[in-house]
Amino acid sequence: MKIEVKNVSKSFKKVPVLENININFEPGNIYALVGRNGSGKSVFLKLLCGFYKPDAGEILIDGIDIIKNGDFPPSTRALIDSPSFLPELSGLENLSLLAKVQSNLTKEDIEKTLEMVNLTEEMNKNYIFYSYGMKQKLGIAQVLMENPDLMIFDEPFNGIEEKTVIKLREIFLKLKEENKIIIISTHIKDDVKLLADYIYQFDDKRITLIENVE
Repeated sequence: MKIEVKNVSKSFKKVPVLENININFEPGNIYALVGRNGSGKSVFLKLLCGFYKPDAGEILIDGIDIIKNGDFPPSTRALIDSPSFLPELSGLENLSLLAKVQSNLTKEDIEKTLEMVNLTEEMNKNYIFYSYGMKQKLGIAQVLMENPDLMIFDEPFNGIEEKTVIKLREIFLKLKEENKIIIISTHIKDDVKLLADYIYQFDDKRITLIENVE
C-alpha cells in the first residue's frame, strides 16, 4: 500500500483548514503529525479515511482515488477523536460485534489484543463504566485487532498510564517491522520522538517535514 496526498485543500463554511497539502505514506514507516489542537490534524486524518472529501486535490491509494469513489480505504483502521462504543456492552462484546462485520477473529484473538493494551482485567466490564484511559485502550485495540496495512491513531497516548504507553511503543515498532504504515497524530512532539521515522508539523493550514529521523 502506498498513499499519495496531492495538493489537498479543505474548508468548512468558507474557512480554510488545510491548504495545498502534499505528503506520501509508504509501508514500513511510522509517521507523526504534530500540531496544536485545532491545527487540522484530525481533519486531515478524516480525509485519509474518506470521512471528508477534499475541496481540491486528490488522495491516491496504490494509484487509485478511493476517496473520490466514496469508498473506505482498503485494509485501514483508525482511532480518530474520542472512541465511541455501545455503552451497554462490555469491551470484549463491543470488539466481538465489530469483528463480525468483515473478519473471522475468534474470541481468543480479541482477548489477545485486549491483553496487548493492558485491558484484560476490564474486558468484561460494560463500556459505560470505562474511564477515559480505558476507552482509549479499547479504541487502540479496535485498530490493532484485524492487523490492517494502514493504522491511524489520533492522540493515542492521552489518558493512558506510562507502562501501557511503553508497551504500545513496542507494539508500533514491531508493526513497522511487519511493513505496516503507522500514522500517529499528537500535540506533544515528545510522545513520538522515540517512534517516528518522519515528523510533520501542522501549522497555518499547511504541513511541513520538521524532522527526518532516519
